[in-house]
Amino acid sequence: MSLDPSPFLGTTLHAVGAACAALCYAPQRYLHRWSWQTYWLVQAAACWLVLPWIFAWATVPALGAVLAEAPKDAMLTSYALGAVYGVGGIAFGLAIRHIGYSLTYALAISISCVLGTLLPPVLAGTFGETLAHRAGLIVVGGVLLGGAAMFVTGYAGFRRERELAADTATAPFNARAGLPIVILAGVLSAVFNFSLQAGAPIAAIAARHGAGHFQGNVIYLFSNSGAFTTTLLYAGWLTLRRKTGGEFIRTADGSGLLRNYGLALLTGLLWYLQFFFYGLGHVRMGTFEFSSWAIHMIILILLSCGFGVAIGEWRKCRRGTKLLVTVSIALLLGAVGLITYGNYAAAPPPAGH
Repeated sequence: MSLDPSPFLGTTLHAVGAACAALCYAPQRYLHRWSWQTYWLVQAAACWLVLPWIFAWATVPALGAVLAEAPKDAMLTSYALGAVYGVGGIAFGLAIRHIGYSLTYALAISISCVLGTLLPPVLAGTFGETLAHRAGLIVVGGVLLGGAAMFVTGYAGFRRERELAADTATAPFNARAGLPIVILAGVLSAVFNFSLQAGAPIAAIAARHGAGHFQGNVIYLFSNSGAFTTTLLYAGWLTLRRKTGGEFIRTADGSGLLRNYGLALLTGLLWYLQFFFYGLGHVRMGTFEFSSWAIHMIILILLSCGFGVAIGEWRKCRRGTKLLVTVSIALLLGAVGLITYGNYAAAPPPAGH
């Protein structure tokens, strides 16, 4: 699916997408009298259902013809794997209850990063070819370093939560229940990259119709709608169980409804934009474009952690914890550098050189 390789530009575009993902949940803190499931259904409908069609229509020429020519097995497989990814999102939320946000976030994403990046070429039988090249070894080394760096980041976050919560009541830490769930969340979250890989034949047809660098937008029609199906079933079940359906037309005190919709739609837009820029970055990575998933995940953690440091979230931590998060940021930067350089080293020289 690659066009003209430009790994440094690709990494920059991945960084923009990761920044959108890192910021997408910020609007949630300003909601007024809305339950989680109401907010989640509205933002999910925007991200997973509506925006993929709007962006595909705007960027993929002859969209109707592309869909008519697209192989049905690719469409169904991408949709089904997207639905499995949605289950991973539910498991992610459950894991937070047992082992906290920082540890869940880092462990789940590190597992997703390594498995989602390396398993596709393994299953495709091309991993040996990757390891046969020095540039490929650099890329794989960067992926593994990124996974380890995420684990260090998660441990630092866990220490921070414990240190800052010394004088406040916190939920009990239950590793026996939480760790199996977070492993499940990481494994199933990695499936989203499989969903994108499964949709590659559809993107190839879009490219033949002139979609160029926007060819990947057509895949989201299937991968994202699969994720929405799972979300609809779970959040819809919560809505019925907790009888919160009335919140869609009126808040408990009758105010703030339009603002809530605006915030939820902003969340959905930011969440979708990460995929939009992911696609633009992916087609520029070159020979080892499978590493896009790792680049995206690593930069997401890097930006989230760096933003926390910038606003002072780590200021009151002990010196050892501050050192740990500093080391983790350095490792994350090193991982991004290795993966980008490996892709650059594998890219063919520009025409005329």
